[in-house]
Amino acid sequence: MKNILVTGGAGFIGSNFVRYLLEGNPDCRVINLDLLTYAGNLANLEAVQNHPRYHFVKGGICDRNLVDDLFCSYYIDTVVNFAAESHVDRSIAEPEVFLTTNIIGTQALLDIAKKYWKVHPDDKYSREFIPGVKFLQVSTDEVYGALGETGMFIETTPLAPNSPYSASKASADMIVRAYYETFGLPVNITRCSNNYGPYQFPEKLIPLMINNCQCDKSLPVYGDGRQVRDWLHVKDHCAAVYNVLAKGVAGEVYNIGGNNEKANIEIVRLILQAMGKDESLITHVQDRPGHDRRYAIDNTKITTQLGWQPSYTFEQGIAETISWYLQNSDWMKQVTSGEYCKYYDRMYTMEEKELSCQGSE
Repeated sequence: MKNILVTGGAGFIGSNFVRYLLEGNPDCRVINLDLLTYAGNLANLEAVQNHPRYHFVKGGICDRNLVDDLFCSYYIDTVVNFAAESHVDRSIAEPEVFLTTNIIGTQALLDIAKKYWKVHPDDKYSREFIPGVKFLQVSTDEVYGALGETGMFIETTPLAPNSPYSASKASADMIVRAYYETFGLPVNITRCSNNYGPYQFPEKLIPLMINNCQCDKSLPVYGDGRQVRDWLHVKDHCAAVYNVLAKGVAGEVYNIGGNNEKANIEIVRLILQAMGKDESLITHVQDRPGHDRRYAIDNTKITTQLGWQPSYTFEQGIAETISWYLQNSDWMKQVTSGEYCKYYDRMYTMEEKELSCQGSE
């Protein structure tokens, strides 16, 4: 049985991945390490909280003593590192938090994995590791920077991050690569496009717009809204990550894209139409600093070498996603209370009174 440490497993993608592992893979035990900051929510995992092969531990990846104890107690042989500060707007306001978690935390995980997995830990020249171990770093296409109107990111595209968030993720990727090149630690790096689906914290575009639509509040759109992203359903992402765990060649990077390029304003209008709301709710706000204009992923490597394919069309995925949020209004009310409201008002400061979160519960 595999003993998989999933870090950040109470967040959006992490919680979907934990459920994916437990529902479809009886040969694994999942240890979920999450600090439960604003975006970590154990309500995301109520369906599996009593599962016999699931164990939750509250804590952060920078806590070396705790991570060491987990490796020792649970005989960890696989790490999937989702743990990260991940929102660009927050990184502009508080870059140090991103550098600490995303870079130093990743390096701590790598150090402890090397300690427990290396066959001859005292021999600095040895590159022999226990068979079957793997460290998978979940990264983002944002590390590549921005594209023009044409072209796509491939795995060898030079890294050119444009925000503190993407710079911290690019730095973490380079540290992961260095542990493979220097020590031979079996690693993979995945770089995904924009995820969407159930349990996403509503600071991100799609759940934010769905929630505001439902409440008949203004929909804040950065600039002209023509920033283009490739949209990947979170369940497709989970399947791709598992595929890399099972088949990925040590040291390799795999891009994961959904083949669904859409402009932000197109997404917003689609949500308005699906929910029967008028476009007068759209309010354009000042664009954020360093806002990348376009991302697009070429996923040829993972599709041809590992056999993964996205299963969701965007039309299918967005319809299911809107339906999920409407059917789970209690979840949304819980996560949009308190600290999130302060954040929302700070990020999207506008004169319109209805934009405030006050009274949203």
